[in-house]
Amino acid sequence: MRIALLGGTGDIGEGLALRWAYDTDHEVIIGSRDPEKAREKADEYETELSSRGRDVKINGFTNEMAADRASVVVLSVPPYHVADTIESVSGSLSEGDVLVTPAVGIKRDDDGFHYHAPKAGSVTALVTDAAPEGVPVVGAFHNLPAARLADLDSDLDIDTLLIADDDDAKETVRLLADGIEGLRPLDAGGLANASEIEALTPLLINVAHNNKGLNDLGVRFQ
Repeated sequence: MRIALLGGTGDIGEGLALRWAYDTDHEVIIGSRDPEKAREKADEYETELSSRGRDVKINGFTNEMAADRASVVVLSVPPYHVADTIESVSGSLSEGDVLVTPAVGIKRDDDGFHYHAPKAGSVTALVTDAAPEGVPVVGAFHNLPAARLADLDSDLDIDTLLIADDDDAKETVRLLADGIEGLRPLDAGGLANASEIEALTPLLINVAHNNKGLNDLGVRFQ
């Protein structure tokens, strides 16, 4: 399967790209507003994987070209860029493609990090409103520690919660998540549950910041 990571030059995009390219046989495509930056990052990822004995080809394109070449498109961009990014690639998305959003709205003050939902109620809802007709949305990978995800020497042993109103799209993403070693996908219901899941991320950051030895904290449900 071809997976396009739009904004795949950032933290969460890097982690997912490396894990999918290392642990699976899926084809990974890096997207960016700047195609040169996408190609440079794709080369960096290839070099990292090659040093570990994994020789795979990762291509870098503009977001529009990356989306056009994939059947699963991950919006690994900051929450304030998701609507603009979807608008820019909407012509490259086809009916039946799957749009995945891991973005979370967060604000910070003197007390720590807090969930900052957009007017739509959640970033996932914002993505759903902006997605072209016939392109289902799946919320996933919201609560993953980006640095730990990108460190292939780190064992994950964490869960990711999946939400979607389209069962087939959710199953597609479940299989993709399950292919990453140490990552367990769990079904958390429909898209209406997005805000509860997104709100976990600032909580995890606060716990990690206030407790020694809990850097790059993830969640495991038992």
